[in-house]
This record gives sequence, structure tokens and C-alpha cells, in this order.
Amino acid sequence: MSNAPSPTPDHAGIDDHGGSPFPIVGILGGGQLGRMMAAAALPLGVQVRFYQDDDTGPSSAAAHVITAPWDDVEALRRFLDGCDVVTLDNEWVDLRTIVELLPEGVHLWPSSNTMALVSDKGRQKDHARALGLPVGSYRVCEDLDAALRAGQELGYPLVAKRPRHSYDGYGNRTVRDEADLRAAHAGLAGEDGRLLLEAFVDFVRELAVVVARRPGGEDVVYPVAATVQRDHRCDAVEVPAPVSAAVIEGAAELARRAAAAYDCVGAVGVELFELHDGTLLLNEIAPRPHNSGHYTIDACITSQFENHLRAVLDLPLGSPALVRPAAVMVNVLGHREGSSSAASLARALSVPTASIHLYGKHHVRPGRKMGHVTAIADTLDDARAIARKAADRLRL
Repeated sequence: MSNAPSPTPDHAGIDDHGGSPFPIVGILGGGQLGRMMAAAALPLGVQVRFYQDDDTGPSSAAAHVITAPWDDVEALRRFLDGCDVVTLDNEWVDLRTIVELLPEGVHLWPSSNTMALVSDKGRQKDHARALGLPVGSYRVCEDLDAALRAGQELGYPLVAKRPRHSYDGYGNRTVRDEADLRAAHAGLAGEDGRLLLEAFVDFVRELAVVVARRPGGEDVVYPVAATVQRDHRCDAVEVPAPVSAAVIEGAAELARRAAAAYDCVGAVGVELFELHDGTLLLNEIAPRPHNSGHYTIDACITSQFENHLRAVLDLPLGSPALVRPAAVMVNVLGHREGSSSAASLARALSVPTASIHLYGKHHVRPGRKMGHVTAIADTLDDARAIARKAADRLRL
């Protein structure tokens, strides 16, 4: 159970629509994805409110926030009262109490059924394989002995992942031999001893596709992006991916199939591997706006965040087309431990054609996502140079 404080008096009784004809979207979680959803809601007149269990997150400065434990029934009732729809900032929110309290006619998107399939990476892989989606070899290991057997069967190197609560550099590591595997199991396996092992994939590049999908299945597919990874963490995203037309078509179709397979509603991030022969494998799916789609704020007619809101409200989806031929997004990561600083912001802003997005996090640590920089241009080389120049100047 969280030690988060009870709702503060300022937020203890969030009003309903207050006479406004525009809908209210409740967001579970207060991270940077919720913050960017809120920014996308403003031009549409859509109101947002947050429920979080930690009052230090990027969305804490929003006007309507309840900070309370996930199992605080009364606080959740206040949060849900007046919401037209509820969505998620991340896939690890404890939904059990929330689902029980949802008022009649108020939908949770993505649904609890979708979340049950994707929040555990082992179950996510099993579901994909059962539906015939192409995935690499893997094993869901119930204990260390099973993991050691899987290591012999799959061969080294491997990628070890915590089945739950692992993401973009956290909760996963490369395993090169049995000693590494023993250490990975000790460090990554949950209290139940489970560990996901994936055979190493010899790929050309990693691709990512964002799909926005309405409850009835209508969808739009964003341009296929190439992601640049460092230490299992996304460093940059380049759009369009420098791949053949056949790979573009195949990646878009596989992403669309994956979003439908898990019955996703909203924005969905689909990560893929492109193999040397042009074959594509599904890596992971995240049923929410995705880091690989942050470039869409500046580079597309309709951002992934706006289309996420449109989708969960079952409104017509906007165009995902690029406004310039090329875009590059570079993540801004922490390099130290301590309080964040804005001292470098002016230097970064002196790159006039770069768009800088900082998440307002008060504490920095190595590898923590503190923001991102996007540049759009006529070529990938130009966009890359601009984005890197600005990002390299940021030391938060």
C-alpha cells in the first residue's frame, strides 16, 4: 500500500463539468505522458483531472489533481465523479479498485482486459504467439532452475526481463552466460521468482509504430520510425525510418494487427525488429502514448496525445501525416543524482529550430527521462544535427 498523503483540501472535492459542454477525461497516473495529454486537451476544450499516488510527478502542477493511495475508495469516488472516460498514464496502475468503482456508462480505456494481457510481458508474448503474430523465441521461467534450463535451450546471449514493471532500460539486462543469468534472476525476478528470457535477435534495426484506435476499431497509423537504443534505453527516434517500401508497409500492417489483437483503445506504441531478410518480429506493445511517438507533437498534423484523447472519447481521429519530410526526437536523460537545474535551458533554446520539451521533474538521476528535443527538416541529416545540438546542451 502506498504511503501517499490523503487528498489535500484544495483537491478534496473536484467539481463536475461546472456547466461546460465539453467532456472530462480522468487520467490515472501523474507522469509526463499525462502532462502531455493535458497539453493536447487544451485546444479541444477537453478537461482533464489526475489521480496519482505521488505528489512529486510531472502532472502535480495541474489544476485538478487528487493525490491518494490507489486503494483509497473515497478519493477514487471523488475522482471518478463527473468523468466521461478514464485513461492511463502508465500500465502499472492497480486497476482492481478502480474497475469496481467505475460509474455506469464510464469507460476505462485501455480496458482492464487489455491491461491484463499486456502488463505482464510473459502473458503479452503468449497472447501474441497464440494469435499468430511473429515473435522471437522466449521462455517464461517460474524459478531459477527453469531459467537455467531455458538458457541452455535458447543459447546465449539472452535478454532477461522482469515480467512486470520493466520498461526502456529498467528491469532488463543482457545475459551472456550462466553466471550472468544467475545474477539477472537474483536482481530482476519478482517475489514469485518469475523471469522472462528472450533469445537474442540478430536485427538490422529497431522500429516503432504508433497506432491510434477507437473503440469500434477505426484506426490511424503514424509513420514508421527507427529507434536508436543505448543500454536497452531509447536514445533517439528518426522518422521516416530508412527502410524499403515493403518494410514500411509490413511494419504498419503488423502494428495495426497487434493493436487489434489486444483490443487496444487509444494510442498504442508497437516496437518491432527488422531482420536482415526484411522479416519483422513483434518485440513489445504498450497500450498508451509511447516515447517513440513524442516527435508527433511537433512533426505531425495530429499528435499521438491528441489522437489518444480523440480515441478514448470515441471522436474522429486526426491525420498522422508529417508536416515536414523528416523528424528526429532525442531523449534528454539525467546524468547525475540530485535536484534538477534549469541553468542550461537558455543555451539549448539558442538553437532556434529545435523544439524543447521538459517534463518538470524536480529530481534527476542517471538515465531518468527529463525531457526530449524534436527537430523537423527536409532531411534526416538536418533534423538529426539540430536535435542533437540542442539536446547536448541540456544538463538538467
